[in-house]
Amino acid sequence: MIPSDTILHIFLILQFCLGVIGNSAMLTLHIYNFVFRPHYKKLIDLVFMHLTIVNILLIVFLLTKGIMLSFGVLKFLDDIGCKAVLFSCRVSRGLSICTTCVLSTFQVITITPSNSQWAWLKPKLSTWIFAFIICSWLINLLIYGFMLDVIIAKTNDTHVGQGYSDGYCQNRQFGNHNSGLFISIVIIHDLFYVTVMMWASLYMVNFLYRHHKRAQHLHSPSLSSQPSPEHKATHSILSLVSCFVLIYWLNNSFTLYGFYTKEKIPRLESINTILTACYPTICPFLLMKNNKVFLQFISSFTVLRMGCFQSSLHA
Repeated sequence: MIPSDTILHIFLILQFCLGVIGNSAMLTLHIYNFVFRPHYKKLIDLVFMHLTIVNILLIVFLLTKGIMLSFGVLKFLDDIGCKAVLFSCRVSRGLSICTTCVLSTFQVITITPSNSQWAWLKPKLSTWIFAFIICSWLINLLIYGFMLDVIIAKTNDTHVGQGYSDGYCQNRQFGNHNSGLFISIVIIHDLFYVTVMMWASLYMVNFLYRHHKRAQHLHSPSLSSQPSPEHKATHSILSLVSCFVLIYWLNNSFTLYGFYTKEKIPRLESINTILTACYPTICPFLLMKNNKVFLQFISSFTVLRMGCFQSSLHA
């Protein structure tokens, strides 16, 4: 039987490779689209590119620390390393929340009928999206800048008490209840974006349901069997948001339990690392499913491979 530690090592490395490869492939496809096929580029592609960059940063910083810790590498991070890694992880995670929220809101406005009360927002999308992403960077840098002063390298392997402590890092005054305000700000920040995402998801579900009903009344096979690109994008973003919300609540439950419990459990930290990295790892594969550029690339690659195979047979 394979030991549980070995399974953990394999899972973390596999998750790291899948996450980096998937997000890098998604980013490369969008860059290719912008450079070589500018007539196909869309505003939402910029949001996808931002999300994949943020996902790569989160996976690299978070899972590198998790993998080193799982292999028992001691003193991997000093004070500066702890500040840099944890700050980068939290800012990337916060930006991932904000960008997913932008995607869901963008899609709601895109599929809104022209006679809707929200239709006036469509011409303003390009300006508002850029402004929103810039504000998201500023807000997350400001919120998590607090960590730079309070996070230090771990000084004792047997910490007991409430506070943040992992295999390499801890908060400076471990055991003191002085982080309540910071945690409250983070929770309010996250809940705001998650609430907007859930509202957008409910709107999209209602929209797809009403469209399905109209298609049934029209008895048109073309409407029911061949969804439009907008509907495919809506399905992709809806699955993305659903995945995010589920992982978000599980991740936060483990994080809060680990923060407030006095006995720190190393295995719980590893599970929470895997949970935190789940969304950025799964994200590109959910988006590729209905991505036109990716599907065209796969189709071209398949045709090329078949051509090479037939040429080898003739030879």
